[in-house]
This record gives sequence, C-alpha cells and structure tokens, in this order.
Amino acid sequence: MFTYYLALGIRHLRRNPILTALIVVTLAVGVAASMATLTVLRAMSADPIPGKSDRLFTPNLDNRPDDGSSQDPRPPDQLTYRDAIALKNAKPGLRKSAVMRISPVVAPSRADVKPFFGDGISVHADFFKMMDVPFIEGGPWSEADDARGGHVVVLRESMAERLFGDANPIGKTLRLDTYDATVTGVVSDRWEPLPRFYRLVSGPPPFRGVEDLFIPWTTAIANQMQPQGNVNCFSDPPPDAPPGYEGLKQSECVWIQFWVELASPSDAPAYKDFLDGYVAEQRKLGRFPLPNNNRLYDVKGWLDVNKIVSKDTRLQTYLAFGFLLVCLVNCIGLLLAKFTARSGEIGVRRALGAPRRAVFKQYLVESGVVGLVGGLAGLGLTFASLWFLRKQSEEFAVLAKMDWVMLGITLAVAVLSSLLAGLLPTWRACQVQPALQLKSQ
Repeated sequence: MFTYYLALGIRHLRRNPILTALIVVTLAVGVAASMATLTVLRAMSADPIPGKSDRLFTPNLDNRPDDGSSQDPRPPDQLTYRDAIALKNAKPGLRKSAVMRISPVVAPSRADVKPFFGDGISVHADFFKMMDVPFIEGGPWSEADDARGGHVVVLRESMAERLFGDANPIGKTLRLDTYDATVTGVVSDRWEPLPRFYRLVSGPPPFRGVEDLFIPWTTAIANQMQPQGNVNCFSDPPPDAPPGYEGLKQSECVWIQFWVELASPSDAPAYKDFLDGYVAEQRKLGRFPLPNNNRLYDVKGWLDVNKIVSKDTRLQTYLAFGFLLVCLVNCIGLLLAKFTARSGEIGVRRALGAPRRAVFKQYLVESGVVGLVGGLAGLGLTFASLWFLRKQSEEFAVLAKMDWVMLGITLAVAVLSSLLAGLLPTWRACQVQPALQLKSQ
C-alpha cells in the first residue's frame, strides 16, 4: 500500500498547484536557511585531526611578573625561546615540535618566476608525523638537520609546481632569504586541517591561508628569521641583555608555539606534573614568580579556549532553526487548507470502509512527498546560499562547502519537517465524519 499511497501523493502534487507551490517554497526557504548556517557551523567546529586530537597537547606556562599588571587568569598562550628549547630537549613526550610562522624571501632558480615572500612555518622534524602530514614525494628532514640547523626545506605541492614546474623537486635548491635550501619532500595539497590549530596564535585566521613551505625551527632561529605573529613581553630586558634577536631569545617574551604528542590521553596528568616540576626548578633561578598556573590543552580544548566557534556563530544557527520552525508553522496551516479542501473525498473513502489508519497513512505519505520536493528545492537553495557565502571571503570559501553527510542531513531534515508539519492536518483529516460529508454532497 505504501507504493500506492506514494503514487497518490505524487499525483496530488498537481492538485491545488498554487497551494502546493506555497508549501514547497516555504519549506525550501526554511531548510536552506538552517542548513546553510549548520554547514558553516559544522565546518568550524569539526575535529581538525580525528583520531589524534586527544593525544596532541600544547602547554602554556605563566611567566608573567608578580606585579598585578595582568588580571587575565589564563597564562600566556606561547612560550619563551628558552622554555621551548627546554621542553623540546626534555624526555617526556612521544614527539615534540616548536612552531613559528615565517615569511622568507623565496628566490626561484627559474627566470620566469620573480622573488616573492613565502608563507610558511618553522618546525621540528617530529611535526610531520605528529600532524599526519602526507607526502607525495620525498619526506621530512632528519633529526640531524634539526640539531645543526640544516639548510633544507619541505614544499607544499602547489608551491613545488610553481617553483619547479613538472620537474621532480627533490634534491633541488632554492634561495630562502640569504641561504640556499635543499628540497627534501613535497606535501600533498590535500593536507588542510581546519581549523589550523597548530598555529592559532601566530599567523592568519584559522580558516585562512596555507603553508607554502616548512623549514627547521633551528634554521629559522640561526638565521634570525623574524616571527610572523604575536610577540608579547611582560617585563623589560635586563640591562646586560644583548640587543636585537639575541636579546629576544634571552628575554621573557613569549613568541613560540609548542606541541607535544603523548602516547595516550591518560599520560596528560603525568606531563602536567612534569611541567609543574620544570616551573618549580626555574623558579629557583628567579623566574616564574607567580604561583603555578600552568595549563595543558588538547586540540579540542585549545579550540574551545580560543573561541574558534564564537557565540555569534552559534546564535545565528539557533536563529536559522527558529526560522525553520516558523516555516513549519506556516506549512501546517497550508497543509490544513489543502487537506480540508478534500473533506468530501475523505468522507466517501470512510463510508466505503476505509479505516482511519489508512487515511492517516495516505495523507502522511503525501506530506512526506511534499517534504521531499521541498527538500530538493531547499537543497538547491542551500547550494545557492553556500555559493553566495563563498564569494564573500576567503574564510567562507573554505567553510561553506556541502559534503555528502550534509546532503543527506538536508534531505532528512526536509522530509522529517514535512512529516511533523503534516501530523496535525493528517489527524484533522482522519476526524472527518462520513455521514456529515455525504449529506452535504
């Protein structure tokens, strides 16, 4: 009988075409508004490194002076140079890497490509395994390159094509600022974790920009590359501190992000104890005057504390679903008008022996058919809305993309919404008294 009711529902779409069109358009607009905002929210709140986000941690150490100058309960979100070195060389942690955004001058060997400022990060070799970075050619540099500040570089696929065309870039060199770097590997363009949690503090917004190149952190430090991000200093340098870059390295300024991979999430308390112990030892040397205020965030905690998904974004999603609810209320009224107009037909069916449950099933299936048509129309409007959002900014160009999951959710929401909207009109249709309808005919 379901197939029969489905065929009836499709045929009845042509009856009262204006009323049916109003129901479809109302439902489509509500679905498009809610699904477009939900798509963006889902992309913003997605886990950027599934299966590993609970094992990657960033430590924050509170090295601020005890002078009441800062009322923020959170410690600084980056580390000093000496703390980054100490944590990298310490035993705890499966893999560790400092992260500093850089923008060196790239001078290609090709005459048809002019020098330009590259957008990249300096990291340790562990970074690539920590972040599950896929290589299409070659691989990361060695730990020996980390130790000696080797003149090596890893390129993104699109950057390698720009610099070397179709030629294999492995082993070739390019000029970075004042030195020649040898290419050891090429990273796939598919590697785009969103949001880019590993460099939230320094660099462009977390949904904008990609890294064109990666060099050893020690190389960036040895060549005195300036950090392209926040540098926060909480006290004046000592009188005997050297000027310039060396003074920055010895200061209490925070300018380096740091990530550590632990073997298991259960190792986090032990690593936190190690951080507390490290700070206690440093306190004996005159540093860290404040009481222990160290934090250790996993990836999701780091995104939450930095408010990657703002309250405004969530509010917009709630309002969009509120608009969908208003559309459903209007659909209920329109379906009531559509089904009430067929009271005579329902009365004849009931007089001929059709039970109420059969009438209920028929009209509920018809509501579902209307919802499916509205869902398809809503899906088209959703694609149009996302296309419009992608044209607004680079961030929306990344976020406003429909995948198969959201495609299924959109259709499911449309059909479910129409079924919910059709419950009251269908129930009212089942209450038709056959005798009264036959007398009125």
